[in-house]
Amino acid sequence: MQDDPRPRLAGIGDEAAADLTGQLAAVRRLGWRSIELRTVDGVPLADLDEPGRRRTARQLRAAELDVVCLASRIGNWARPITAPFEDDLRELDVLAEQCRELGSRYVRIMSYPNDGLPEPEWGARARERVAKLAERAAEHDVVLLHENCAGWAATDADRALRLLAEVPSLRLLFDTGNGVEHGYHAPDLLRPLIGHVAHVHVKDATGSPGAVMYVPPGEGGSRVADCLRLLLNSGYEGAYSLEPHLVARPHDGVRADETAADRFVDAGRALERLLGRLRAPYTAAAAPGRA
Repeated sequence: MQDDPRPRLAGIGDEAAADLTGQLAAVRRLGWRSIELRTVDGVPLADLDEPGRRRTARQLRAAELDVVCLASRIGNWARPITAPFEDDLRELDVLAEQCRELGSRYVRIMSYPNDGLPEPEWGARARERVAKLAERAAEHDVVLLHENCAGWAATDADRALRLLAEVPSLRLLFDTGNGVEHGYHAPDLLRPLIGHVAHVHVKDATGSPGAVMYVPPGEGGSRVADCLRLLLNSGYEGAYSLEPHLVARPHDGVRADETAADRFVDAGRALERLLGRLRAPYTAAAAPGRA
């Protein structure tokens, strides 16, 4: 366990508001010191013009919030294995520069959904692309985080471990709520991969693939508590980044509305309560006078 008794909590800002001012305000309402960035005013970070990038950096410095990760579109549901690879290389170059400006080292990627290729060819192409991206990232001194969402290595631990073996600089971003949508039990996927996890997204859901409803952390069927307990037992010291999907769901084209900030804050409080309950045995054992 880390010396600071408080877990590092963050949130993906565009889940609370489209504009950066609203995103920062929602995180501050929670009293958190970190944010994860994906879009500003509905524009993906890599597509911001120069004035937009400067304005974003200036607002973040003024808010004194750490940026834990930049969430890219590289290899995601909108960019299958047959999509132009140049788009991903270009996005990585832009985000790496933003990482330098914002003091962050992590860029979220996925591993390319299939587009009609035989599985062996799909896997070979996906691993080759991720390896090239990781080489490029190392040149920029940033670290790629592969999420268990879309792509060749997204939902299968053996594939993820093979990808990690072939791309040693890669780390994992584990999302507690993706299992319901993609048809697997999150703790079962997390268990063999836990030593490679460097960043965590927290969401919860009910339903089944194609019929998912998102709910505050701890209220659904994603077994969020089991995932968090595994992480705590493993000594995980990274951030827990809230991505509740209660209002904003970028993969469905749904942006934050006027209710999003309040629901984001409510989900954040639910995450705090859940982590507090799970951490209680650790904090009690560490209290003065206890063995």
